[in-house]
Amino acid sequence: MVGRTKSDQTGKIKPEQIIRLRLKSYDHRLLDKSLKQIVELLQKEGLELKGPIPLPTEIRKYTLNRSPFIYKKSMEQFEIRIHKRILDILNPSQRVLELFNSIDLPAGVEVEIKLL
Repeated sequence: MVGRTKSDQTGKIKPEQIIRLRLKSYDHRLLDKSLKQIVELLQKEGLELKGPIPLPTEIRKYTLNRSPFIYKKSMEQFEIRIHKRILDILNPSQRVLELFNSIDLPAGVEVEIKLL
């Protein structure tokens, strides 16, 4: 993605900027609701978007002993599912960062912003 170029009307080649949002959450419904809110706000501003793109769900499994002495062979298994989405903003304006400050995202949704 780095090094993309776009030709303008004068024939000069200018680099295309991309802001990549990477969202993570344990609850996929909360993640999709937050993403919908972000997409609506960015489309209202007239920005060009690519995505949201769902990434594979990361599953972490943990196995614990139920008891340290008598029932040592008895174990419990737990798992955590981490849902991820990517959203690209093509040719962002200066106002994009101000918009992110105004968005009220619920607790449990992690947003990572990267400039490509």
